[in-house]
Amino acid sequence: MKKAVILILVVVCFFGCAHNMPPEPDKLMSEEKMADVLFDVFLLNSAKGIKKKTLEENGVLPETYIFKKHNIDSVQFIQNNNYYAHDTDTYRDILEAVKKRVDKEKKVYEAEKEKEEDLRKVKRDSFKKAVKKLDTKAEKPV
Repeated sequence: MKKAVILILVVVCFFGCAHNMPPEPDKLMSEEKMADVLFDVFLLNSAKGIKKKTLEENGVLPETYIFKKHNIDSVQFIQNNNYYAHDTDTYRDILEAVKKRVDKEKKVYEAEKEKEEDLRKVKRDSFKKAVKKLDTKAEKPV
């Protein structure tokens, strides 16, 4: 008897969960806009993890900033996120677009960082040469 009840519960749960797609939101965002919002969410969450104090000092509230930038509210974001999350293929595509954008931005940032490091190295080398030149002049008798 217990096995039958457990089997029935498992079957009911299986079929109950399979068709639990949330309704389409009244203000459905396009996949591209959802990718833009998620990109900003990921970016600001990363920034918050690294420089939370800097964000707070500049009065940046990540959630408020994202909602204002994309002209949405928290309810609209949650409804859209839940809707797309239940369609795993579409959500995977959205997240892949976010990942590509993150990778692209990372390459740009790394190239800029490399240029800055090269410039620092040139300045450091120039400084060392100037100091060495001054040292040699100071060592020469008058």
